Amino acid sequence: MFTSSAVAGSSSGHRATRRARSLVLLVVTLAACALLASCAPAPEPPAEAAPGPPAPPPPSAAPAVPELPGGGTELFPGRRLVALYGHPGTPAMGVLGEQDVTASIARAKDLAADYQPLVDEPVVPAFEIIATVADTAPGPDGDYTSAMSVDELRPWVDEAERAGVYVVLDLQPGRADFGSQAQRYTELLTRPHVGLALDPEWRLEDGQQHGDQVGSVDATEVNETADWLAGLVREHDLPQKVFLLHQFQVPMITDRQDVVTDRPELATVLHADGFGTPQEKIETWNTLHTAPGPDGLWWGWKNFIDEDSPTFTPQQTFDVRPESPVFVSYQ
Repeated sequence: MFTSSAVAGSSSGHRATRRARSLVLLVVTLAACALLASCAPAPEPPAEAAPGPPAPPPPSAAPAVPELPGGGTELFPGRRLVALYGHPGTPAMGVLGEQDVTASIARAKDLAADYQPLVDEPVVPAFEIIATVADTAPGPDGDYTSAMSVDELRPWVDEAERAGVYVVLDLQPGRADFGSQAQRYTELLTRPHVGLALDPEWRLEDGQQHGDQVGSVDATEVNETADWLAGLVREHDLPQKVFLLHQFQVPMITDRQDVVTDRPELATVLHADGFGTPQEKIETWNTLHTAPGPDGLWWGWKNFIDEDSPTFTPQQTFDVRPESPVFVSYQ
């Protein structure tokens, strides 16, 4: 028989032997694994995906619409305009022609400042420049009108922009049509601070001459010109433009009720430009207001420094009713 100590010793010996065998087996296994790993072919790199079409560029933001003098992109009721009217270098045709462009800017700003205390919205200085001038002679094209070139007008437009002055180009087309004359000035009308005025007094039919009768225009020609101008605004991402219609007699714009005024690109202003005594001017103003349509017009007023007797003050000008004018010019 074995004693208990002998059994214990024998068990310890067996365990030691088993541990030694296990260690030997582990070393052999690890060595085999290492040998297999060194002999195994290296794994192939993952195949690259075939190149696809280039990713499209991120969508660009729509160009910002430039702001008008006085801020914003819609004209009224967010501001009022007070303008010098005339032809550069010709004092007899209005106060704008009585001084150079620098002095004209200062004078327009002084006029606007006279009106500013009367209203809350900004009063913006402006020029209304007669770009095509009615002529008693037919000229080489037989149209009885003389046109300033874009190059002649550009310094006035450039200086006005730098000074925060709005510009309206006024057309006296003679026997030409308003649309073709407006397109002469496409380059200038693509500027955000330049609008357009039509003066039907100087729109003649064949056989008519200036001085013999007051001219007129029909709603079709007005609307065609307005459509072209509105398209220019859309094409060039421009702010809203002044579209000014001069009138002092009802027949000057035949079928006026058919003039379209709901184009968002344009602010259509009916500009009452009669002169005389205060009573005569108010009578003209009231007659134009009671004539047939259209709805949606803004209203303008002209003060004649020499022909009115007396010239309205700023307070009297803004006090006319049934609505206060948003566009005031001085001739």
